[in-house]
Amino acid sequence: MTEQRTKKDEYQKVLTAFGQAMKEFHRGDFEKATESLQGFIDKYPSEREVLDRARTYLSIARSRLRKETTSLKGFDDYCRWSVVLTNQRDFSGAVKFLEKALEFKKEEGLVYYMLADVHCLMGQPEACLEYLKKAIQKDKIYSTLAQNEPDFEPFWDDKKFKLLTRLV
Repeated sequence: MTEQRTKKDEYQKVLTAFGQAMKEFHRGDFEKATESLQGFIDKYPSEREVLDRARTYLSIARSRLRKETTSLKGFDDYCRWSVVLTNQRDFSGAVKFLEKALEFKKEEGLVYYMLADVHCLMGQPEACLEYLKKAIQKDKIYSTLAQNEPDFEPFWDDKKFKLLTRLV
């Protein structure tokens, strides 16, 4: 009897967590909804019944976010939107928007730095270091930023990274 009650209590916790994740969706805040739903999916990977619904709503929220992006105009909009996508762990989407930002300002070091960061998060060290090199060539400030950016921590002991950022 206690085991059955414990399972019921656990399931109730899952339903409550799902309800919390859905609040932003119902409010129309699809950015927060995607974060909440992804967090729910990560926290409760074995709850198949609710997990399927969470994935469905996550897909809908991401779709609605993409529709909202059609009004992006200019360099700053594309850069900001790439940050949103990076935070949502939609790295390929972030790369697309950063490439679009480059169409506006090809010489802007910030875009190359952001591309380096995204490629680092994607586990692509060669591309990461190549973009970081371009960013530093455009503006030396990115060398200092990279030395202190937690996303680049896996490279802090790497010889190429140290040489690139002049930490040798």
